[in-house]
Amino acid sequence: MAKLSPEEIATRLKSVAGWHYAENAISKLYRFKKFMDGIHFIDRVAEMAEAADHHPDIFVNYTRVTFTCSTHDSGGVTEKDFALAGEIERAFKALGV
Repeated sequence: MAKLSPEEIATRLKSVAGWHYAENAISKLYRFKKFMDGIHFIDRVAEMAEAADHHPDIFVNYTRVTFTCSTHDSGGVTEKDFALAGEIERAFKALGV
């Protein structure tokens, strides 16, 4: 899959609120009321990521969870990353948090 240009990334970021681009990846921090709420959300995202065969980097800091997406074999951000970011967003909104 082709790596997106910085201009394409900037345009696509408008479709995934709160995500940002840095260090050749897109990422977003999510906050939860309890530690286990974040862990359950990670489980949900892991299922989606496995089904898409595209796996984000995940950082957990108590009630904060950061997902970072980059297509390593393409050398940067691709449409796969934005597709996964969109799925993560929809899953988070479905929680009603």
